[in-house]
Amino acid sequence: MNTEKDITMREVNKLYERLKKEAEDFGYHLNPDKEFTKELVKGLITNEKRYGYWACPCRLASGTKEEDLDIICPCDYRDPDLNEYGACYCGLYLSKSVIESNKNIGSIPERRPPLGERQKRKAKQKSEVILKSKTFLSLPIPIWRCKICGYLCARSEPPEVCPICKAKKERFERFIE
Repeated sequence: MNTEKDITMREVNKLYERLKKEAEDFGYHLNPDKEFTKELVKGLITNEKRYGYWACPCRLASGTKEEDLDIICPCDYRDPDLNEYGACYCGLYLSKSVIESNKNIGSIPERRPPLGERQKRKAKQKSEVILKSKTFLSLPIPIWRCKICGYLCARSEPPEVCPICKAKKERFERFIE
């Protein structure tokens, strides 16, 4: 099966409109170059068909969701890139100031650490969570944090969908046990 040939313009347009609305609803802006943006949307659809999730179209996904959680669109690096460079790594999202000034964006450096470093960070974060949880031994249930928007909730399991940014359950991390 050739995944790219199986993607219709109807699918691309439908997802483009959905992403545009969601971006605007949450204060973000899709790249106004529709042709460019729709190619990125097509890449998201391709990756969803290939892997089962929206791996960022500008990065090489492993195909293992657990390893790629940081690059599921919107990726963990979008906001820092927008704040510092006015665009995310792939250019799907642009800052309002970049759009209004109509200025060209230079290249955005890759923020995603290599796999070995990501694995070390994850292990360190787990040990930090354990340390934090020992400080709050009296909490009856864990606190979960959305890695996209920072939403916190106290419950036995993270919500299926973040009520703030609509990120899925797997984008939550255990913040405090």
